Amino acid sequence: MAEDFADAMAYLTHQGWGITYAELDQAADEAAAGLAARDIGEQDAVALVLESTIDYVVLFLALARLGAVTSGVNPRLTAREINACLEVLDPKLAIVGDQLLGRVDVDRFAGETLVPGTSAETVAGEFRIADARPPAPLAEDPDRPVCVCFTSGSTGLPKGAWYGNRQLERILELDTGGAWGGGGHGISPTQFAHVGFMTKLPWLLASGRTTHLLKRWSAGPVLELIAQHRMPTVTGVAPQIALMLAHPQIDELDFSAVQAIVAGGAASPPALVREARERFDAPYSIRYSSTESGGIGLGTDLGADDEEALNTIGRPRPGVEAAIRAEAGEPVAQGEIGELWLRSDCIMAGYWNDPEATSEALVDGWLRTGDLARSDSSGCYRLAGRVKEMFIRGGYNVYPMEVESVLGNHPAIAEIAVVSRPDEIMGEVGVAVIVVSEGHEPPTLEDLRDFGTAGLAPYKLPEDIRIVARLPRNAGDKIDRRALAEL
Repeated sequence: MAEDFADAMAYLTHQGWGITYAELDQAADEAAAGLAARDIGEQDAVALVLESTIDYVVLFLALARLGAVTSGVNPRLTAREINACLEVLDPKLAIVGDQLLGRVDVDRFAGETLVPGTSAETVAGEFRIADARPPAPLAEDPDRPVCVCFTSGSTGLPKGAWYGNRQLERILELDTGGAWGGGGHGISPTQFAHVGFMTKLPWLLASGRTTHLLKRWSAGPVLELIAQHRMPTVTGVAPQIALMLAHPQIDELDFSAVQAIVAGGAASPPALVREARERFDAPYSIRYSSTESGGIGLGTDLGADDEEALNTIGRPRPGVEAAIRAEAGEPVAQGEIGELWLRSDCIMAGYWNDPEATSEALVDGWLRTGDLARSDSSGCYRLAGRVKEMFIRGGYNVYPMEVESVLGNHPAIAEIAVVSRPDEIMGEVGVAVIVVSEGHEPPTLEDLRDFGTAGLAPYKLPEDIRIVARLPRNAGDKIDRRALAEL
């Protein structure tokens, strides 16, 4: 790829500088040599606690050349959450951005600092040996682990879905359709620690495109880039699409080059699909996948009728099988609700260092998604809720029990349950239902969010509260979350 697109710009930063494919290849070689000098080798786990910069790309490629296992840790997480991920990963080395050092137990996790580069010559500078070559290429091994992508568990404990060469090669085949090149321009809508980048980097490089990096995703700059570079596809999670539609520049810029809108990560409400199709004058494809599925799952067809496009998550993508199963794993009849199971060569190999969770999620080659759905006579699938209480805010998973465990320590709270409600922008947001401790005034939403800031990423914090005399419970004396949702 470095030879095919040598002089093409691979990544371009918001500051105006970038790196070509040839420079990226050289930087990865030099960083691989520097990491090898630190005794990093085959199957050594290395954590990247970094912002989404060119440095991240260079280090990921360098580690892959050594046969090491790379895991990104989302920099939006709090110190508690980051260190919980590192505890699961048990890395030989953690490379930590200089602005994130305060959130990482660097002594415990062998942390080493990285100062982001400011040119193609200085990216990942602390880890590069000038003009050095990496060790000889490793023998091909389809089962060698390459990366770990973290997703939280329903109890708040992080789980790392790991992928080997076998899965990444299949994801590349499905994403490219066997056709490499094409060039053009694009934007990475998610953090690089997200499965959407970690498992798709081979595809991004094979495309030969220029990827534009923003300091932080913002609707205005994204719209300007789409219009300026006449990008054929608008991509993102549904809340990002909603924010673009709400931005005043949507009516000022030329989007005549846009041929498709592709949105995943969170539900796309019918009203959002309708408005996006009208404003961009392009078809809209809803994509359903997960961290564990490798970012490959189901999708609505770009030429779909309104029933499919607005009310379903479409059909399995090529190479993917889907089934609706009852709790014990047996198939259910068409139209009945059950758990959505997926099978493909792209799904994770397992959860890193967690065989018990792996055996629960993977059954005879099938992935249990934890989502409830039903199929219809046209072969489309429709989501009906979740087996567990997890909800998705702005493309990020939120697990109520984790939020409750942190906010439950507030002195004014006797009991708390967190449930979701629909939101036009974020898809879903959290609502804290609270029983107030005797002798205390009810906390305000601001009080609650301030209290939770130290232990929870901002997207996990509730965005409304309800005060009740008691939490509804079922016959088993467990909190009745369905009744809570009625509130």
